Order: sequence, then structure tokens, then C-alpha cells
Amino acid sequence: MSEGANTLLPPLAYYLKQTPGGILNKNSYVLNMLEIYFETYGCTANQNSTEIMKGLVKTSNLNITDSIDYADIVVINSCIVKEPTQEKIRNKLEILLKNKKIVILAGCMPRLNRKNLKYKNLYLLDTKSVTKIAELIKDIINKTYDEDKYLEVKNEIKLNLPKIPKEKIIGITQISEGCEGNCSYCIVRLAKGKLNSYPEGKILASIKQDIESGCKEIWITSQDNANYGNDSGNYTLPNLLNKILELKGNFLVRLGMCNPDNVLKILPQLIKTFNHPKMFKFLHLPIQSGSNKVLKDMNRKYKVEDALKIISEFKKQIPDITISTDIIVGYPTETEEDFDKTIELVEIISPEILNRSNYGARPNTKASKLKQISPSEMNRRSTKAMKLHLEICKKNQEKYKDWQGKVLVDSKGFGNTYLARSKNYKLFAVKSDKDIIGKSVEIKVIKTLPHYLISELYEN
Repeated sequence: MSEGANTLLPPLAYYLKQTPGGILNKNSYVLNMLEIYFETYGCTANQNSTEIMKGLVKTSNLNITDSIDYADIVVINSCIVKEPTQEKIRNKLEILLKNKKIVILAGCMPRLNRKNLKYKNLYLLDTKSVTKIAELIKDIINKTYDEDKYLEVKNEIKLNLPKIPKEKIIGITQISEGCEGNCSYCIVRLAKGKLNSYPEGKILASIKQDIESGCKEIWITSQDNANYGNDSGNYTLPNLLNKILELKGNFLVRLGMCNPDNVLKILPQLIKTFNHPKMFKFLHLPIQSGSNKVLKDMNRKYKVEDALKIISEFKKQIPDITISTDIIVGYPTETEEDFDKTIELVEIISPEILNRSNYGARPNTKASKLKQISPSEMNRRSTKAMKLHLEICKKNQEKYKDWQGKVLVDSKGFGNTYLARSKNYKLFAVKSDKDIIGKSVEIKVIKTLPHYLISELYEN
């Protein structure tokens, strides 16, 4: 192999090839040479955890690469919500390890799959040990890795830490970890544990830091934002949001997922907060089923009527609010009649965003012991829900034909387009030959598509 070809090896591998033996005694030099690659699966909280790990790696004088082939160490931030995602990660691990890569598996998989993850060159990092990433890398190089140290279950506050965001104008803040729920199908609660609400002062300080660094969008995330403070016996999300909104700066706040049972406890206060001009008019309310019987089987602590009340009250105050909801198709006890009720529910609320999941049994959950619905029947129901939502989206978009107004551009799209949001969180693809990321621009819609609106800059 030529010298030029050798340099295509990851830096540490190339150095070892040139200087065999004794390298691991020169640890500071080795660490400075390392190239770390990150890959993230799952929720917004996971995305934020990766941003933090990148920040900690960078401040430890380690290098980050965008090339998995060039990396000395690959960090996979995993998700276990759905079996297909977990299997995709498993397959990725097998390929990387077969190619003799050093892999750190972070996120939700390690704690629940520890016994099945005994491989050479695979190192585990619990979802509650994100802040130990740089220390873990040093232990790998020093050959002093202790698995128990990095799978220790303890509360960790992921705030006021260095981070490298995916989008520079979007600041993601986790306000808690874990939940108080006991849903019969959910495996995430087993990985994340009980609710740990982060201190209000630290949350505000972290967001203030994001705003001062140029963030124009503040995303609030956790497993259930409406549950914030409940571990201390109080539901204090509205108070927290109000204090965030009082911070100085030009920014908009997006509140992430809130479960209906906890929203009910703070409904009037939350609606009042949503009327603030700095709040995105966006409500993510996962209802999961239109059947009260199925909701009871799922151990969801509300009824369909409760969810409808929440959406109705929000729409009274904010008619153009964007509604996002989740449904699970084919839960083991879901009959055809139950599914029809879910379809009816989707028709009633006409959500702009519908996160549709086919039920999949997850280990150690109550629902996994039930008789499963056949895959063909599940797919039939799922296809029906998908087609319904497509028609709803087309209808919802019609009112935006030739719409003119101001939007905030937050990321690059395909070709010469940029992705932007209005204050009610509608998604626009704005055509522009100039870099307009981070800017508020006047646009005009020129074409409506089911899931976004093609637009161009508008000048009077």
C-alpha cells in the first residue's frame, strides 16, 4: 500500500502503523490525535445529548470528524422506542465491530441490553452518564475502562455544558429526564427511570447562554414536559415557561411533547402562556388511541374526551395553532371498532402532524405478554390512517395558498431552499440564492404540498 493510501487510515491507526509498540504510554499525544464520529437516533433529547457530548469532546482537545471511515472512535447515541430502530443500530454495530472500529454505545440501549453487549472494542455509556464521555474516551485509550462506572444509575443534569448544536440558531434544552408514567407498552421509562426535574435556575441560565450565543429558537424537551416539577409534588411548567419568556432577546420558544393527563392539571395557565408573542403556537399532544378501552389497557391516565377538551380549549384561544399528535396502530387489544374510533378521532382534530407507529412488543413491558395482532392486519390499519392524514394535510394546506407573511429561517433545505417556520409553526421551503439562515424574512407561498409550503422571498 502506498504512503498516500496509508494516510486514509484513521489518525491513530495510521500512527500505530508507522510507530508500532509503546504508543499507549504517550497518552496526551494519542488523545490529541483521536478523531471521534457521532451518530444519533431517536428523540430531540437524544439530539441534545449528542450536542453536549460533542461539546465536551471538543473542550477536551479531542477532534470531531464527519467521516465514519476516518474515525478512530464511533459514538452511537441509541434509541429503543421501536424494534426496527434498535435492530438498525444492532446491524450498524456488527458492521463497525467487524471492521475493527472502536465503538461507544450511548443512549437507552446499554442499560437494558448490557448482558447482550459483550464485544471486544464495544464500550457502554448510560443515558445518565453523558457528561462522562471525555473521561470514557481517556479510559479506553489508557485501557482502564470499568463498565460499572459508566452504567451507574444516578441523576445527571444536562445543563450549562459546552455543546455543538446541529443547527446554530436552535437551542435545545432538556428540562427533566424520566417520567412518572407506567404505560404498558413503553420501554423508555425502564431506560430513563423516574422523573428528575432539573433546577429552574440552571435551566434559565442554560437558555440565556443559548440566546446570547445567537439562538433564535429555544426548544424545550423531555419525556413529558407537562410533568415538570411533579417529582416535587407540583406542576410548574407554566411558571418555568413564563420565566423563559421574560429573558431578554429576540427568540421564539417551542414546547415539546406533553401528555394529556398532565396538561389537564395546568390547562388554563398553559393556554395563557401560549398566548405570549414569543411562543410558537404548536402543541404536541400524544393521544395514542381514539378508544377509551384501549387507553385504559395502555395504562394511559386520561380519556379521549380529555384530549378533545384540551385541543378545543387551545383552539378557542389560538385558532391557527398547529396540532401534532401520536397514535399507536395495532395495540394487542385494539379491535376493528377501536381502530375506527382512532380514525374518527384523527378526522375530528385534523392534526397538521401525525406520528403514526405500528405497535411493536418491547421486552419487559406488560403489553409484550399479550397476543399480538397479525402484521398484515396492522399494516392495513396503518395504511388507512396514513391515507386519511394525507388528505387532512392537503386540506389544511389549502388555506395557505398565496399566503404572505413573516417566517424565521432555521436550517438549509434541498438545493436552493431554506426551511422556515411561521409563529404557528407551519413549515415553509423558501427559495433563495442568498444565505438567509437565522433571518426573519417576508415570503409568499407559490405552491402547497401536503407537508410543507413552497415559497419565495417577497418584496413590496
